[in-house]
Amino acid sequence: MALDGAGWHPAAWREPGARPHDLFTAGYWAGLVTEAERGLLDFVTFEDSFGPQSSHPTEPDGRTDQVRGRLDAVLVAARVAPLTRHIGLVPTVVATHTEPFHISKAIATLDYVSAGRAGLRVQVAARQDEAAHIGRRTLPRLHPADWDTPQGRALAAELFEEAADHIEVVRRLWDSWEDDAEIRDVATGRFIDRDKLHYIDFEGRHFSVKGPSITPRPPQGQPVVSALAHHSVPYQLVGRAADIGYITPHDTDQALATVAEIRAAQAAAGREHEPLHVFGDLVVFLDDDPAAARGRKDRLDDLAGTVYTSDAEVFTGTPGQLADLLLEWREAGLSGFRLRPAAIGHDLEQITRHLVPELQRRAAFRHAYEASTLRGLLGLARPLNRYTAA
Repeated sequence: MALDGAGWHPAAWREPGARPHDLFTAGYWAGLVTEAERGLLDFVTFEDSFGPQSSHPTEPDGRTDQVRGRLDAVLVAARVAPLTRHIGLVPTVVATHTEPFHISKAIATLDYVSAGRAGLRVQVAARQDEAAHIGRRTLPRLHPADWDTPQGRALAAELFEEAADHIEVVRRLWDSWEDDAEIRDVATGRFIDRDKLHYIDFEGRHFSVKGPSITPRPPQGQPVVSALAHHSVPYQLVGRAADIGYITPHDTDQALATVAEIRAAQAAAGREHEPLHVFGDLVVFLDDDPAAARGRKDRLDDLAGTVYTSDAEVFTGTPGQLADLLLEWREAGLSGFRLRPAAIGHDLEQITRHLVPELQRRAAFRHAYEASTLRGLLGLARPLNRYTAA
């Protein structure tokens, strides 16, 4: 489940049951994640950014009739963690403007707070206004068509190469403490074995990080790393560095082709024997009657003043029809799905209380949580520490 504000449709905050006055309260987010856990979902992701939401893909839009503003995703996840027991918590982090040392410490802390249920979604940021908030770099002002120019392609390659380095530094920092580095022996007065803390000595084009971390190795060893990918450059990032890639196919053929490209990138990175999940993203409007789902989207489109489209497929229909589509796309090689509820006040419970039982009836979904960590829920083993002596 991908959580963002009142939902993924920009007019969702105006729907009955949207609770716009609660969007910036801890209780609102705790309620959403608790409901997702009730539905036995693997994890939720929390959106974040360094600039306000916008209907324009590369710059602010100046609109005041849509939700603007977010709480910090990592802090929301940390607040919700003690109130849940099983579901994974995956905040978005912007690699372009955030030091990997800070992110490694924050996600390691989240893994401790949640007892092994943390992950992160790595995101790049190319907007000029977001770079201006940080002040350490300037980015060109690009329009959507500019991404298919030499300048746009070069910038995309640089941003995703930086994201790959960011992930590598974060992963090394998580391993910079061996699992038994903490002795905690009161009698001898030794709390830590300094020989089991390691300098990572990362030297790259974008970062120079010595390490070690100041936070012990997370309970999962390596929290789950994920990224959204739309094109070949981010597909290569997923294949090279992620545990989960979210993709946005609009039909079975696109799903097949994208999965094949990611698997090729994974093999090129020497990871062909490592588990790598590829999840399909969909925005969903769900109702008992297909006409009601379409009508609800039309009503929200009227409120927004434009027909809603998305990078992901926009599905309108019943939970049964969505189950049909998910099982069809699973045959294309997708190992899971990340659903974006169009209007959280309505579509969240349609997923947890109607779609999940439908998938359970088809023997395609769990009936109980079978693991206590996010890696366990995803079938990912706890990795060995790269710095531990043989």
